[in-house]
Amino acid sequence: MGRYGNLDYPTLAKRSTLTSFVLFAVGALGLALTGSSLPGWEQALLFDAEVAGVLGILLCPLVFGIVLPLTE
Repeated sequence: MGRYGNLDYPTLAKRSTLTSFVLFAVGALGLALTGSSLPGWEQALLFDAEVAGVLGILLCPLVFGIVLPLTE
């Protein structure tokens, strides 16, 4: 057994990247479809979802696909 237990890194990388893509898509579609009709806090929430999705798309494959398997 490894240091982090019995983790399936390829599956974690795929699922977390897909989840990040869905988060980005929800934020982007929400802002595109509603325009400026939303209150400021909802626009900020959708924008933050976009940013978190992009960061997740970039970092999840790196962390779960490369870094964590190398530390086992």
